[in-house]
Amino acid sequence: MAGHSKWANIQHRKGRQDEKRGKVWTRVTREIIVAARAGGADVAMNPRLRLAIEKAKAANMPADNIKRNVDKATGNLEGVNYEEIRYEGYGIGGAAIIVDTMTDNRVRTVSDVRHVFSKHGGNLGTEGSVAFQFKHLGQFLFAPGASEDKVMEVALEAGADDVITHDDGSLEVLCAPTEFEAVQQALEAAGLKPEMAEVTMRADIPVEVSGDDAARMQKLLDALEDLDDVQDVFHNAELN
Repeated sequence: MAGHSKWANIQHRKGRQDEKRGKVWTRVTREIIVAARAGGADVAMNPRLRLAIEKAKAANMPADNIKRNVDKATGNLEGVNYEEIRYEGYGIGGAAIIVDTMTDNRVRTVSDVRHVFSKHGGNLGTEGSVAFQFKHLGQFLFAPGASEDKVMEVALEAGADDVITHDDGSLEVLCAPTEFEAVQQALEAAGLKPEMAEVTMRADIPVEVSGDDAARMQKLLDALEDLDDVQDVFHNAELN
């Protein structure tokens, strides 16, 4: 993997997320509702709901809001019926992009997504056109300077599949989605705090995008993330 720009890309993504804190509650709310509706309100039996509630707490959402959203999803309160739709497409330089949405109006959502791809030099593809280039997994990212030996020992013992050291010194821990909670708890118990921890879609082979093309690609990604119905945007571009 081309790792020299890994940390820069992570930092930019974190910065973008911090800028959009106002939208975080909306996205987390949708995730709680969909997770509770699909797997029930019992967090002990619903790992997706547990993860959604963790995200909500990390975003400082009050407990009453969290409970109300779970109640909406499980029929105790009337709520909007969201559906999950995934779109796939291509960005600048042929980079692959996956856009995960939650929407109550699929006609509006596909129109918005298609418009952004077209406006910013990308192309909306068909189902399955790029998803094969990604793996669904748990990912933990540590800043340069973290103890490689300690992270590797704790993570692998807890069930992680791999620990990658990038050229810039950052560390990446990968695990199956089902092992995410166990690995997360083990890292926290050992005093190892990742900069990012999530269940994500990770690209198998990154595509290097540089200069003006990198700037254009970033505008496309930012525009997609800014859409109201978009929950997550995954891509394989290494922006330099």
